[in-house]
Amino acid sequence: MTQPSAVVAPSEVPLGEALDRLRTVTDALADAMNSVVDGKGDVVRTALTALLAEGHLLVEDVPGVGKTLLAKALARAIDGTVRRVQFTPDLLPSDITGVSIWNQDQRAFEFRPGAVFAHVVIGDEINRASPKTQSALLESMEEGQVTVDGTTYPLPRPFLVLATQNPLEMEGTYPLPEAQRDRFLARISMGYPTHDAEVAMLDAHAAASPLTAMRPVTDAATVAGLIDTVRRVHVSPALRHYVVDLAAASRTSPELRLGASPRATLHLVRAARARAALRGRDHVLPDDVQALAVPVLAHRLILSGEAQLARRTAAEVVTALVARTRVPGRTR
Repeated sequence: MTQPSAVVAPSEVPLGEALDRLRTVTDALADAMNSVVDGKGDVVRTALTALLAEGHLLVEDVPGVGKTLLAKALARAIDGTVRRVQFTPDLLPSDITGVSIWNQDQRAFEFRPGAVFAHVVIGDEINRASPKTQSALLESMEEGQVTVDGTTYPLPRPFLVLATQNPLEMEGTYPLPEAQRDRFLARISMGYPTHDAEVAMLDAHAAASPLTAMRPVTDAATVAGLIDTVRRVHVSPALRHYVVDLAAASRTSPELRLGASPRATLHLVRAARARAALRGRDHVLPDDVQALAVPVLAHRLILSGEAQLARRTAAEVVTALVARTRVPGRTR
């Protein structure tokens, strides 16, 4: 495992040097994850983007394409504490957040932390739990803390919820509430592997899972430092206006009943910073925003009835909005 370097305040390290360190660590993370998740380099990079942007990732796809494997690979690679929650209809909110139990010996209530107290929380098939249980994650995902019986408990840093869900038309699923979807920085799909990748998977996974041989390449403290580096990546005023223009266009689009929230604009900027840092840049480009617009915005939108009748998808609407919105420094 890579040994963490001496603790130095992020602002004391030149940004160029900090970005070089970030590239070294994230390339090692990507290599480790790609050795387990075959043929999904883009998905792995999006997962790392969410981690560095202090966001949460929703992976939606049919069963058996590697959603949970991706989550486990990321958790093992960063060597942080990991808790896995199998969401089922009978799961209770207290199973996630924790509960206060009466201690007879001390004659006082004692807090027993729930599954959310970890660096990486794997929420497997999150949309098989009831909306009430799904909502137990709202405070932790937004504020990095949990409040139980009037007492607030901080969560570790970094903190990432990597949830998987099956398509809504599958039996036994509940749609995520709008407030829950808005907490996820991005939603991605795994997709089926290519022919060659699936053949390679048969060789690599037939005898044993590659996870058993996977070793951590960094630690949670180092990842927290990388997150601080990402925060230093420059976003110009013109680019901030561009992000807000995209969000505003979604709110006035006749194809949408619900457009992007202010939280969505914040998440888009954070994700764009992380993407720029992963590419070794100290500034965000419009290309970063455009590349992330669909995974960051589409899952938050609600289509109008007319758009649904026309069989439009939220991703198609976001792509059209990006094409129509003027890019800073360019003329159309």
